Amino acid sequence: MKILVTGATGNVGRLVVDELLARGATDVRALTNHPARAALPADVEIVEGFVGRPSSMPAALNGVERMYLAPYPPTAFEVCRMAADAGVRHIVDMAGEKGGNWQVIEDAVEASGVPWTHLEPGEFMTNAGIWAEQIKAGDVVRDTLGDVVNAPIALEDIAAVAAKILVEGGHHGCSYPMTGPQALSRREKVAAIGAALGRRLIFEDLPREAAIEQLSLVMGEYATWFVDGQATLADYPQAAGTTVADLLGRPAMTFAEWARRHADEFRPGVNA
Repeated sequence: MKILVTGATGNVGRLVVDELLARGATDVRALTNHPARAALPADVEIVEGFVGRPSSMPAALNGVERMYLAPYPPTAFEVCRMAADAGVRHIVDMAGEKGGNWQVIEDAVEASGVPWTHLEPGEFMTNAGIWAEQIKAGDVVRDTLGDVVNAPIALEDIAAVAAKILVEGGHHGCSYPMTGPQALSRREKVAAIGAALGRRLIFEDLPREAAIEQLSLVMGEYATWFVDGQATLADYPQAAGTTVADLLGRPAMTFAEWARRHADEFRPGVNA
């Protein structure tokens, strides 16, 4: 059974490849624009390409039974039609909250007629990387809405769920909202990173415009969108769910554990 992983150089796709191999998959094909950068294992078949370049998809889709679809809205409908025409029997996609910015991915998958499973993660734990340069420079993190709560998820858990479904099959027509195991405030996340570093970090709340100015240093034009999204969360805090634990039979990674694993990304002299 040939399994195709698109976006195999991406943060989630690369982890999906590793999880598939760990689960015993023996016929894994990886689609990537950057084969050398991906540093893929020797027993993984590599096809150079990108879902955003549909001309590269026929070679990638040939003989594929199951497929992990990385989210790329501009070509989602075309790529999913091509998957259907190529005989793909199951698409596991990563989208997001229903009705949100990534809804087009789910719409495209369902329109293809191929049996599907939607993975709908919330905020990634890796988003904490927006604080990395501030933490490297000192003990104060300047941001906004420090008491806003959500339940971020580790990329490793998204990949593990995707791989389990791709290897075992089933879950057709299922949509899985995915969170981490704890609902935490932004202030608590900063404190957890500090604990992983053996430091006491302080979260300094900024007003909206000052926060946008601060975050634009690392987020550019998306800073306004991000800050306003946090304001929405203030009215609708996200609770932690159990989907990851239910599907994997083990606890989802906590933010504290993630911070310990990624502590070097917040240390001076280390490039994230």
